[in-house]
Amino acid sequence: MSHAIEGLQPELFWHYFAALSRIPRPSRHEQQAARFVLQVAEEFGLEAEMDACGNVLVRKPATPGREAVPGICLQSHLDMVCEKNQDKVHDFFQDPIELVRSGPVLMANGTTLGADNGVGVAASLAVLADGNLKHGPLEFLFTVEEEIGLTGALNLTPGMVKSRILLNLDSEEEGAVYVGCAGGRDTVGSWHPRLEEAPEQSVAAVLAVKGLKGGHSGLDIDKGLGNAIKTLNRVVLRLAGLGARLSALDGGKMRNAIPRECRGLVYLPKARVEEAQALVAGFEAELRAELQPVDPELAVTLILADPSQAGSVLSIEDQERICRSIAALPSGVIRMSADIPGLVETSSNVSVVQTAASEITLVTSQRSSVGSRLEEVAQGVAALLTLGGAQVLQSDGYPGWKPNLDSPILKTAQRCYREVFNRELKVKAVHAGLECGILGERVPGLDMISFGPTLEAVHSPDEKIYIDSVGTFWAFLVAILEAR
Repeated sequence: MSHAIEGLQPELFWHYFAALSRIPRPSRHEQQAARFVLQVAEEFGLEAEMDACGNVLVRKPATPGREAVPGICLQSHLDMVCEKNQDKVHDFFQDPIELVRSGPVLMANGTTLGADNGVGVAASLAVLADGNLKHGPLEFLFTVEEEIGLTGALNLTPGMVKSRILLNLDSEEEGAVYVGCAGGRDTVGSWHPRLEEAPEQSVAAVLAVKGLKGGHSGLDIDKGLGNAIKTLNRVVLRLAGLGARLSALDGGKMRNAIPRECRGLVYLPKARVEEAQALVAGFEAELRAELQPVDPELAVTLILADPSQAGSVLSIEDQERICRSIAALPSGVIRMSADIPGLVETSSNVSVVQTAASEITLVTSQRSSVGSRLEEVAQGVAALLTLGGAQVLQSDGYPGWKPNLDSPILKTAQRCYREVFNRELKVKAVHAGLECGILGERVPGLDMISFGPTLEAVHSPDEKIYIDSVGTFWAFLVAILEAR
């Protein structure tokens, strides 16, 4: 047992959460986690199957006397976002997550924790293993590749799920139940810029933005957090006034995360290096003042590389096209909901930029709970990138989940929460891409809600789970399963 979870309750939940944390599970590499689920199912003599996409479904019969109760499916996803601090040595394909208890929260040591959605998987396995619960027929659906496009849900084998009630265990606020989510799509621009030899009498330097918090590009998009790609691009545009030439840009890792770090390789005229260093230092102070309330650890550095290093740079025309395109792209909240106070309706995020050989690729992500708004903002981003000379590709995207405030399982959840905790359950929608929208299309007639314990800073190394909220989440889940 990990010392970080020693003594925590409910014991079964934390046992499986710790076990899962020892299993590498990046998106597209969930095989070990899937095998673990199948092993647990076999241990308890339960029927289990895996579909062609890698999704796993386990069935647990009703406890005696509860056979006529409508079946419920508990759903979670096996993969996790893999982010780490720059100085952290960690291989997400081999190394276990190092759990650290810090006061009221559980975190990881310099990496993402994987509570998104290790919480849902652990809760499902705990229900699966608990012989004392009284429940109707249960199914447990574990999907794959949620974090990189909801691939498992999109390719779920028809007829695999028999239940017509689904509890999605992938929300992040205890005391709230979610009944709607945003749809989304990605817009990717690619440039093949003309390359030239770096000018004579120039020196290579690495420009870096780091120290930003990052976070979920849906859940955290309204917090005003710094975007490392947009920030570094601003610095490059200023340095261009001193004759700086861009060679490469690399930042961000996940399409659904606000980028925390970005690096650029630039060539500076030797005669203006000190001036460039002073410009960067001064601009860093301006940027820190901008972001102080939300991102106080921002750092912008300019470090000279090997003086003898020779290389290529983008043509001036292509450098201007790419940098001005990035500057013009929206990244943040575009529209708030007119129906649900405080809910972001529409947003866009500049997510990833990569340089490989002679290609620069920029990934952006759009979200909206209104289908026509999603189409509008995605069209706008595509048009802007096209005007900037990029080749543009767009994903098919995924649907939103329209709230149903008359949902029978929502009414049951509200009653159970009131009876157990003597307070009202908050009913919300979320500006993120839950699998419920897709599952509702794949399994017609599905009645769904989503809930979970309190998490913060998911998709970043500051990800944390509030320990006490897990006990409340578990009691709520059990009450719903045992309700008649």
